Amino acid sequence: MKALIQRVHRCSVAIDGVEHSSTGHGMLILLGVKREDREEDSAYLAERCASLRIFEDPQGKMNLSVRDVGGAAMVVSQFTLYGDTTRGNRPSYSTAAPPEVAEGLYESFVRHLRTLLGDEKVATGVFRAMMDVNLVNDGPVTVMVESKTA
Repeated sequence: MKALIQRVHRCSVAIDGVEHSSTGHGMLILLGVKREDREEDSAYLAERCASLRIFEDPQGKMNLSVRDVGGAAMVVSQFTLYGDTTRGNRPSYSTAAPPEVAEGLYESFVRHLRTLLGDEKVATGVFRAMMDVNLVNDGPVTVMVESKTA
């Protein structure tokens, strides 16, 4: 399981031109699930995301987590994180989990993150929907975090 995390001032998700959800200061998490991922991967990765120290302390050092700053998180499913581009020009998604598996692990990740940050601090996109994701990146700061089995 992979999480591509962007520190944001704000972000939102719209579907068919209608805003579905939005957050303020915090992080946008693009979440990819691969075939071998399990429930324990979602719990591990949620804890890593909530604890990742990518926010500045009073001295200007990235030393605080989203929990420390009282920030929010937007979680958007992103199977293309497992796109293999080593051969040819068209990515292969053969290592990405099939939707019926990925959706359950995506929901599990969101549940774990809500337990860590609070229900009101975690927004989501809609699994398998075409979404317009809008964000104002803060920094910019972008990092990749992976589960132990990634």
